[in-house]
Amino acid sequence: MNRVIVIKLGGATLGSHDTAIEDAVRLQQQGNSLIIVHGGAKVVTEWLSRQGIPTRFVRGERVTDAAALEMVAAVLGGLVNKEIVAAINGRGGQAVGITGIDGNLIQGKIRDEEMGYVARIVKVNTALLETLLQSGYIPVVAPLSMHSFDRPDGAPLMLNVNGDTVAAEIAAATKAERLIFLTDVAGIWDQSGKLIPELLSSEAEALIASGTVSGGMIPKIKACLGALPYTSVTRIIDGRQPHALLREIEGTGVGTTIKGI
Repeated sequence: MNRVIVIKLGGATLGSHDTAIEDAVRLQQQGNSLIIVHGGAKVVTEWLSRQGIPTRFVRGERVTDAAALEMVAAVLGGLVNKEIVAAINGRGGQAVGITGIDGNLIQGKIRDEEMGYVARIVKVNTALLETLLQSGYIPVVAPLSMHSFDRPDGAPLMLNVNGDTVAAEIAAATKAERLIFLTDVAGIWDQSGKLIPELLSSEAEALIASGTVSGGMIPKIKACLGALPYTSVTRIIDGRQPHALLREIEGTGVGTTIKGI
């Protein structure tokens, strides 16, 4: 099996002018093995709002109570996941939509009480991913986890989990060639507002500690750092730009690379 490219699709990058799906189909047709992990936090928030359920984020991650967990499972595991799969298949690609629950792919435990039903990933079982890739499919993974460890009586069997973290853990488990985050910004910015093309891991950690980066960028940087020992390239790029993914694979993309040391 070819070394895989793990792509994290941020929900904000998916829209009427998005070319990421078209690019993914072309890359698959060129013989690349792709795994797509998607987000969709804004869509979940919209659906929660319709039900009158408030949303709270801590350090860029959703605090998940029982009601929010149900919505996350329904919206990300259902609507958003199948929209992406339909878009790939409709453009001539081959994709199968799954969640981290299917095949015991993502296994975790409650991370801390403050976040509610949010997982810390303990184990990644790549068997289902390998089967799908070897059969010529793009696995499209919604970020849910089995509640496999230390589950209290009465607690749910599934947990919410940050999509950036899922992408990084899958990249590490598959020893992916690349981990690419398609976001709604051009990359990581310094304090003066200038794009940083390349960061060492120590420099990235310093940006978090200083507060230069905040919100949803923090999980992305931490995900890159977690994947680095196992993955050759970690990149954060602007998925809103036309054919950003293709340009990235061709080596002409603009964004931020995070490297080890």
